[in-house]
Amino acid sequence: MDVIGSFFAAIGQIGDRRFRRVLFRGIGLTFVLLIAAYAGFLMLLNGLGAAQWVQELLGNISWVGDLFTWTSFFLMVVLSVFLMVPVASAITSMFLDEVASAVEDRHYPHVPKVSPLPFSEGLKDTVNFLGVLIFANIVGLIVYVLFPPMALFIFWGMNGFLLGREYFTLAAMRHLGRDGAKRLRKKHGGTIWLAGTLMAMPLSIPLINLVIPILGAATFTHLFHRLEPQQFPATSD
Repeated sequence: MDVIGSFFAAIGQIGDRRFRRVLFRGIGLTFVLLIAAYAGFLMLLNGLGAAQWVQELLGNISWVGDLFTWTSFFLMVVLSVFLMVPVASAITSMFLDEVASAVEDRHYPHVPKVSPLPFSEGLKDTVNFLGVLIFANIVGLIVYVLFPPMALFIFWGMNGFLLGREYFTLAAMRHLGRDGAKRLRKKHGGTIWLAGTLMAMPLSIPLINLVIPILGAATFTHLFHRLEPQQFPATSD
């Protein structure tokens, strides 16, 4: 089966030097972004005088300021746990072209080399992907409360659809352009969703979920070449 074969082929290359470089770069930038978001959050609250307002409400109590600071810190920790995966996935997606190149260099050497996507294109896709992921998962929280027995399956299906859409487009547009990638994605929509769901299942496992963007890019690069092998027929030696 193309999906399972692509998945295990990606796992077999997980120790690749270029894979590790993308992983560490993505995680590092994610932590920097979350820390910056926390600092900005505190500056916003201080600018609005939130701590002073709480003190006026509760009286001039010395520990109110510390309580307010620690409460905001733990709030950001909780939000970070919730946002870590979508943020890491989105940021790492800026560098996934390098993962796709590593897969093709090793497994599909007959495929013509392509130029990396322009940074502006990657940044635009990253911002769009991050926005969609965060919005979908916030809406998902409401759905989980309404249908708790189905929460895990809804999480898998929703994120599987989004991950499959993003990573297959990334793999295909390197060779076919954005329009060609969209046409191919529609043609193999069910298979791509299934593969995306396979990527979404480990998202609930801490630490493992940080590898999913890289594993997803590698899996969908294999899937692209297996679904449309006639695009790049192997040359004989």
